[in-house]
Amino acid sequence: MNYPHIYLKRGKEDSLLRFHPWIFSGAIARMEDGIEEGDTVRVLTDKGDFIAVGHYQIGSIAVRVLSFRDITIDDKFWQSRIAAALKVRERIGVTPRPSESAYTSCPNSTFRLVHGEGDNLPGLVIDCYGHTAVMQAHSVGMHVCRYDIAKAVAKVMGDRITSIYYKSETTLPFKAELGQENEFIYGESTDNIAVENGLKFYVDWQKGQKTGFFIDQRDNRSLLERYARGRRVLNMFCYTGGFSVYAMRGGAELVHSVDSSAKAIELTRRNVALNFPESDTRHEAFCDDAFKYLDNNDAKYDMIVLDPPAFAKHRGALRNALKGYTRLNVKGFERIRQGGILFTFSCSQVVTKDQFRQAVFTAAAQAGRKVRILHQLHQPADHPINIYHPEGEYLKGLVLFVE
Repeated sequence: MNYPHIYLKRGKEDSLLRFHPWIFSGAIARMEDGIEEGDTVRVLTDKGDFIAVGHYQIGSIAVRVLSFRDITIDDKFWQSRIAAALKVRERIGVTPRPSESAYTSCPNSTFRLVHGEGDNLPGLVIDCYGHTAVMQAHSVGMHVCRYDIAKAVAKVMGDRITSIYYKSETTLPFKAELGQENEFIYGESTDNIAVENGLKFYVDWQKGQKTGFFIDQRDNRSLLERYARGRRVLNMFCYTGGFSVYAMRGGAELVHSVDSSAKAIELTRRNVALNFPESDTRHEAFCDDAFKYLDNNDAKYDMIVLDPPAFAKHRGALRNALKGYTRLNVKGFERIRQGGILFTFSCSQVVTKDQFRQAVFTAAAQAGRKVRILHQLHQPADHPINIYHPEGEYLKGLVLFVE
């Protein structure tokens, strides 16, 4: 394929020689005429030597690299990358192989099939919920290729997947003005109940956050379940109530779920009802602002989960975000009993592990609590981090024993 060319400035190929998958706009010397956002391009050094092929995009990240080999981005390419991603998920055990008859009754039918740069497909996310795959594009290039990608997913997944829902209305660059609406682009399904570690959850892939569920907390929810027995649990920013449901199965004495969204509270209640009988009265949900709830509620808890949305989506918001994490964790430390366990998280990509840890340590000091680290948490194995792209490590968490 004769893709249009982009030429780099002298010496700007160094990061690409280390296989970093992004090319920033400041590294580009010139482009051939006629290149439009979303086009597949060949990237050359200032001497004209090939170095990468990828999707062009207007903005700071100008090219997202698809391959460091001079290949054609065709059906064979998409099928190969999707197949490679699936093979990883099979080998780490988050989904059975197709030969296993247990696939339809698998205790975990919820997993991430493609995780952007972590699967060498920058700008693309695909989550599987039972027989439905939810595909999300974060670049115009992936949007342009959406039907080819869907065809490859259907081919590779076979009868595991019967429908593909395209959910990119809020993730595509708004300046591209694509006017994309969320829709099924392969098959159709109304079965929106997914299974995670034997627990059932309604997944709102049409209007919910991300692809409809926070799969990245699966392992951390399981860890919380191990510590929940006999404890009074507070789940802040509960969204779908995932941590709440796991805490109840783990034998929690009481579980309170809090979210500022009325829709989230309703979804949490539905998920609790989906897994526990009406006679189980341990759970109560509150629609309230997190800080107001922690300020106004005098109840003390044995276990608290602080899993807020990203406080910083760009570097300009970093300083205020760190202050926000400190303030939130101070409130958490004030509401937890002696001997309690605090699960606290940051999903802000621009916040490093060390910065988040320092914010939490500052909060502990301000609250006057002695704290021990029990676990340092991160995203699960089906959200892999490309070793050449450390920016992919976005989820940070600490499990703290509070004296």
